[in-house]
Amino acid sequence: MKHLFTIILLLFSLSTFSQKKDIIYLWPGKVPGETKEKQAPAIDTARKDNVQRYNEVTNPAIEVWLPDPKINNGAGVIICPGGGYRKLAYDKEGTEIAAWLNKLGFAAFVLQYRIPDKKEGALQDVQRALRIVKNNSQKWNIDPEKTGVMGFSAGGSLSARASTLFNKRTYSPVDKADSLSCRPSFAMLIYPAYLDQGTNLTLTPELQLSKDVPPMYIFQTADDQFGNSALVMAGALRDAKLSVELHILPTGGHGYGLRPGKSAPDTWPLLAEKWLRDILKTN
Repeated sequence: MKHLFTIILLLFSLSTFSQKKDIIYLWPGKVPGETKEKQAPAIDTARKDNVQRYNEVTNPAIEVWLPDPKINNGAGVIICPGGGYRKLAYDKEGTEIAAWLNKLGFAAFVLQYRIPDKKEGALQDVQRALRIVKNNSQKWNIDPEKTGVMGFSAGGSLSARASTLFNKRTYSPVDKADSLSCRPSFAMLIYPAYLDQGTNLTLTPELQLSKDVPPMYIFQTADDQFGNSALVMAGALRDAKLSVELHILPTGGHGYGLRPGKSAPDTWPLLAEKWLRDILKTN
């Protein structure tokens, strides 16, 4: 019974993943700043560890996961998988997370942002994704004011950037969707990385905090090599009198997603669900 919750989730994810999902490409014309032609994501076949990874994305997109209309709570989450800005752990930190969110009534959108080593392109992609989701809110039966981001590891970094740089114009408008705000309504950072790259391990200078930064949920373990990122981010938000909820477990390492075997993946989803329902006032 110890990991029954996670095992059931994974079985649900496998059955749901077999169903065809809509893919919405973010850039109808040329991808800003991209030098390569648009191609399907390149699958990483080098590592044999039961994780589907992409090692190159040149045509950014969102994969649309919608909940059963009977339990739809009107909120949406854009999911940013991790991978060091070099790869995307697409199932473990993407589609499996989307399946979990769907079970809770949330619409989910798995972001295929540009890699490898294209941090500015990734920021453009998440900003554009937020605008596209809000622009299609009626179609997907969600509230644009209840649309947030969620990221793991480097995806946590990207989610933090999206939550602090929403006033930064990173690309020229493409269509009417770009007249909308790209500010997320909330952010969830799960074992985030690269948030402590300031002097003496302080907040990464790029992350400028303002009164409009949305509420954040941060989960970390003390033995994670990137653990200081969570502490620094939470401390900076607290000092700025912004809404933050931080949870730290003593052990768990890094990169577990929802997969069983450690206490962390059994713990963070329960706490995150409560936090989401509290801030969004959903049932």
